[in-house]
Amino acid sequence: MSVAKIGHNNGPTMEAGFAFRKYAWGKARADLIPNLPIEILKGRVKRAKALGLPYKTYASVRASTGRDVVGFLFSNNALRVMRDGQDTPRSEKLAQVEATLTGLVHQPVSPDAVKQTMAAQGLEIFTARAPHFAQSWSDIRVAVQAPLRQANLPLDGVLVIGDTSHERDWSEAARLAGFLTSDAYFEA
Repeated sequence: MSVAKIGHNNGPTMEAGFAFRKYAWGKARADLIPNLPIEILKGRVKRAKALGLPYKTYASVRASTGRDVVGFLFSNNALRVMRDGQDTPRSEKLAQVEATLTGLVHQPVSPDAVKQTMAAQGLEIFTARAPHFAQSWSDIRVAVQAPLRQANLPLDGVLVIGDTSHERDWSEAARLAGFLTSDAYFEA
């Protein structure tokens, strides 16, 4: 009979039968990780590329949500649009993306101005006013979900691309797929 000690996780012991327990634990752990057929894996690598995401990032989002990434929610900071009428220097990558684009726009930039700027660059984007950092969590949720509902996107299929910790909170408040910094996204 073994006695559990404080801080012990009751994992495999060094008592008789250790080799079998080590094998059983290893097999159970391996069974948790799905073995995907090569065709599915190739399709997912291709999808990650179409989204402009590194495969590792795409796979982790897909594993955590159980669904494909179908859209992105950008802040105007992430797009590098800091004033009305300013073109985004990041439109070249966005033109290649096979997903719905949405955006939340901080004051003093206008959501309509960002929409028009993106349209002038051949990109369609659904925009709305970004929530203020002092708003309640539920008000932030409503504001973040507004352009996503307008675009008919499933919330857990949208990845937030932003620059600030406030923008990172959007993902949690609205129950979205996750958050990625704009540098990590645009430099991938």
